[in-house]
Amino acid sequence: MNFTNLYEELFYKALRIRLVEEKIIELYPTDKVQSPVHLSIGQEAVAVGVCQELKATDLIFPNNRGHAYYLAKGGDLKEFFAELYGKRTGCCGGKGGSMHLAAPEVGLMGASALVASTIPHAVGAAMAAKKLGKDQIIIAVFGDGATDEGVYHESINFAALHKLPMIFVCENNDLAVNTRTSARQAYKILDHAVSYGLPAHYCAEGHDMLMVYQAFSALAIEVRATRLPQYIEIRTFRYLEHVGVNDDYNAGYRSINEISEWKQKDPLIFETKLIDKHKASIEEEIEEAVMFAENSPWPQAEDLLTDVI
Repeated sequence: MNFTNLYEELFYKALRIRLVEEKIIELYPTDKVQSPVHLSIGQEAVAVGVCQELKATDLIFPNNRGHAYYLAKGGDLKEFFAELYGKRTGCCGGKGGSMHLAAPEVGLMGASALVASTIPHAVGAAMAAKKLGKDQIIIAVFGDGATDEGVYHESINFAALHKLPMIFVCENNDLAVNTRTSARQAYKILDHAVSYGLPAHYCAEGHDMLMVYQAFSALAIEVRATRLPQYIEIRTFRYLEHVGVNDDYNAGYRSINEISEWKQKDPLIFETKLIDKHKASIEEEIEEAVMFAENSPWPQAEDLLTDVI
């Protein structure tokens, strides 16, 4: 794929994620998708902007809303759909489903449905990278809701204390399921990170993949040079319900006007020329991946105890 500039490449990757998620919405009522889904629609630019600067050897630990990171980091699309279908050819052999994606061959480490549970995994990987002298950086991705958890606080303290080569990425969509940060947190996320001695940064333009890339890439360069941790909070917005494929602005905790304001800034909606340029080829790739999943075999009885420690 040839791109005229970096913005077009980032846009293409974000559009690809958006179209994949829209295909899942189409498939979901058929019950072919064998697990609940936490869709990344509205938050694609964050994953694309973060992953663009990373090497295959850099490890990223996503949260349960991990579709975008799997695809942005280079995970195989056919294996992605096969995993959602629960098929043997999935990236986790059909055992993980939507919330437990992994592609370690490209540095996408296992996601988890447990809130904040991958943050200490990332810290452990960063400790290993430091001890072993590996030329890599480790990324922990989590939502604002994860900062409510005790293990999050323990993890950022440990990373700051031991000066680990990692970046904490907080995707702040202001919602933990359907509860606002104002109802959950007596602290400010960045202020709290600073209190542990972490350099903390803020990106308000989570709708703009180029702005996210510029903010994150500067931190990645800094960590590679200093081998010291960094922290960034990125403001973003999820368009759909916490889990599932439906709108939820009728549930009472946010309004359609709030969603409309964010969509007015969304290049995946208003950049029609780039959409028209790339949409057909992406949709063809998606259809091939779906057919791969459709035609793949189911796990068998002998697969039950494989990959179990």
